[in-house]
Amino acid sequence: MSRKSLLLVLIVLIAALAFSACASAPAAAPAAPAEQPAAEQPAAEQPAAEEMVTIGFTASQTGKYNVESERQTNGFNMWMQGVNDAGGIELADGTVLKFDAKSYDDESNTDRVQELYTRLATEDGADFLISPYSSGLTSAASVIAEQYEKVMVTTGAASDSNYEQGFTGVYQVYTPASKYLTGAVDFLASDAPDVKRIAIVHENDNFSTGVAEAVNAYAEEKGYEVVLFEGYDSATTDFAPFINKIQQAEPDAILGGGHFQDGSTFARQLAEKNVDVPYVALLVAPPEPTFAELGDSAVGVIGPSQWEPQAKFTAEAAAAAGIDWAGPTGAEFTDAYMAAYGEEPSYHAAGGYIAGLVLGEAIKKAGSLDSAAIKTALDDMDLMTFYGELDFESNPDQHGLQVGHSMVFVQWQRDDSGNLVKEVIWPAEGRTADPITR
Repeated sequence: MSRKSLLLVLIVLIAALAFSACASAPAAAPAAPAEQPAAEQPAAEQPAAEEMVTIGFTASQTGKYNVESERQTNGFNMWMQGVNDAGGIELADGTVLKFDAKSYDDESNTDRVQELYTRLATEDGADFLISPYSSGLTSAASVIAEQYEKVMVTTGAASDSNYEQGFTGVYQVYTPASKYLTGAVDFLASDAPDVKRIAIVHENDNFSTGVAEAVNAYAEEKGYEVVLFEGYDSATTDFAPFINKIQQAEPDAILGGGHFQDGSTFARQLAEKNVDVPYVALLVAPPEPTFAELGDSAVGVIGPSQWEPQAKFTAEAAAAAGIDWAGPTGAEFTDAYMAAYGEEPSYHAAGGYIAGLVLGEAIKKAGSLDSAAIKTALDDMDLMTFYGELDFESNPDQHGLQVGHSMVFVQWQRDDSGNLVKEVIWPAEGRTADPITR
């Protein structure tokens, strides 16, 4: 075989072997399809972000305001716990706000208030403030609140003058002092037309003096003769000199007083000395449930109250008046307070609760914790609660002054069983019993 023929045979054999190898090899696996993205699953629901809001205040755990201040603190704490237990306040962005309090004992001392509210606004980082009890202490706290641009809701602070200082973030829930006792004059004009002569004896502090001056002017305007206008020091415990002057002046009615301790002492000493004046209306002390501890000395004594459990403010009344309603009913508040503290709430307790409620409603309306937005919400607020209507003056000359809320007047009487009870005697449409004389 020639070299050429041999080469040809080899080529054919190699080709045959190659073909045979290809035929016996396993078939290649088909290419895997490109990986498809997994079907999109709904995102797991994220828990709402929770933010703790700190509200700062001082309370008179000691000192002459301790009775009223304790009730005020109880009411505020009840509001705060109720909001937190209900899950907080949810903002539009889903943030849930819950509340914490930071407080100190101000010892009923003005200098202590200035020191402590500065600490609350700076070191403690309080987001908002509630006032201490009393107009004098609140005046000191208001300066600090304004200095550090903190919104402060005031309760237990009725003096008009505090809202004439140009403050932009201080808001009052009490009826102003200028309107505190004028209802007593209206009551006398309606139910005691024989009364002509009035004695006014009052504590020498901002609140009581403001009330006394306002009711003096109002009584004279209405044609009454003011036969005595006297002030006494806050620490007074012996009212004999003033009682002597009252007896010499021979009034038909006594108006005035101050706070719980001095008012209770004054009422007791009037009874002990058998002062024969048929009508006595005193500030602060008579609406307190513990005023009943005076026994017979309490009978017939009248007092102006910011709120009483008998008051009937309802959501239906708010709707009829065309204003918003917020919060529990009066019965719900009273029952909850009695369950928590074992006593009927005074108006000081109601005022503490309402201070928190007003702040909470303003936060809801603003939809944020921005102070400017919350101020706008408070300026625009016209709200009814179990405590009555709340409306703040937005005029710069009296900014934050309460212009919506009205007083009721109570009188201590004996019921059919001989028990001391508080009855509402004014206004007439809210009367629960006819008035009596001492």
